[in-house]
Amino acid sequence: MADILIKNVYIIDPDNNTNNMGDIFIKNGVFADPETAEGNVEIINGSGLKAAPGLVDLHVHLRDPGQTDKEDILSGCRAAAAGGVTSLLAMPNTVPTVDSPGTVEYIKNKAKDADAHVYVVGSITKGLGGHEATDIDALYEAGIDALSDDGRPVLDTSIMVKAMQKAAELNIPVTAHCEDPYLAGGKVNEGDISVQLGIKGMPRAAEDAGTARELSLAAAYDVPIHICHVSTCTSANMIRDAKKAGVKVTAETAPHYLMLTEQELLKKDADYRMNPPLRTERDRLAMIEALKDGTIDAIATDHAPHTPDEKADFENAPNGSIGMETSFAAAYTVLVKGGVMSEGELIQKMSCNPAAILGIPAGTMYIGAPADLFLYKEEEWTVDPEKLHGKSKNTPFKGIRMYAKVKMTICGGKIVYRDQ
Repeated sequence: MADILIKNVYIIDPDNNTNNMGDIFIKNGVFADPETAEGNVEIINGSGLKAAPGLVDLHVHLRDPGQTDKEDILSGCRAAAAGGVTSLLAMPNTVPTVDSPGTVEYIKNKAKDADAHVYVVGSITKGLGGHEATDIDALYEAGIDALSDDGRPVLDTSIMVKAMQKAAELNIPVTAHCEDPYLAGGKVNEGDISVQLGIKGMPRAAEDAGTARELSLAAAYDVPIHICHVSTCTSANMIRDAKKAGVKVTAETAPHYLMLTEQELLKKDADYRMNPPLRTERDRLAMIEALKDGTIDAIATDHAPHTPDEKADFENAPNGSIGMETSFAAAYTVLVKGGVMSEGELIQKMSCNPAAILGIPAGTMYIGAPADLFLYKEEEWTVDPEKLHGKSKNTPFKGIRMYAKVKMTICGGKIVYRDQ
């Protein structure tokens, strides 16, 4: 692996308060002083490009093991690299579920050759069933980095409390899919669009009730909680109030909740169906405001690949859309191009903050840190699903014009993606 010197690039590194032109030197896989560059060095002309610490995606479904027709660890990480993502948190709803040390070890071993760092979530209950606790100590010994029953709430509240307390003891996050299963079950957001389509809707109350429970547990037991894929204005308001009250809560939303609304469902295309569902314009604006004021800490994708055959039936298709390759471009288009926040503030939400939540050595370009970064350019392009790098093509951003393009990604000092 050759050392790399990136010359004359605009560096945006919020962790080091850097926002200026400069050079970046990578030696033996870590950031080094550019003044020490010598010998066999690959020189990259950074003129016209911007460099930022590699993105950290807190919410990814790699479908491996068990559903590798949709995605696998290597293909998912290729898509990640093409989107500037150098670290990702892999959710546990695989087949089998990540509820045993053997499955954890399988993922970590396969990820050694991947184009991004893969961090592993262990499930809180066996088979994500909600009622029988996993052996968290054994999972932690095998190498998990977080806990969740993502895709489902933990039905037994006492098990959720014990998991949150154990995670605090181990200093790893619990990420919560907030949903009341007795209220949920619809296909799209409950409202005018669901009525117009004649499809059972999912009320906001399903998400809001789940959010309220997890916030209450975090407050009562004084333990941290991370709220996944926030999509409603009420949940955002509850999280805002909880933070003001000193509750140890962090939260994420996804690019599709920032750019799209339930109006897309009128196309009757299942690529616009996910859980939580696309909401109203009021909710979309609330997500943007919550990011802006710090209520929501991070932007994550909830990358959920499905095959074309699965997504062919609008009403019966599984929920989920892909997102890693378009996440930065979509967020940049809405937030930076839209004048909501600066590029540094966006990098904070997509790199620095997620790294801090997960507690990993990422989100920074300080000397000696692992050399994870991406180069991008303010460039107009249109999303073409067939040109994306993962196995599945179920993007809700197809045909949408974006205003930032990832040009190169470096992970662990190795160039893992070049835009052609």
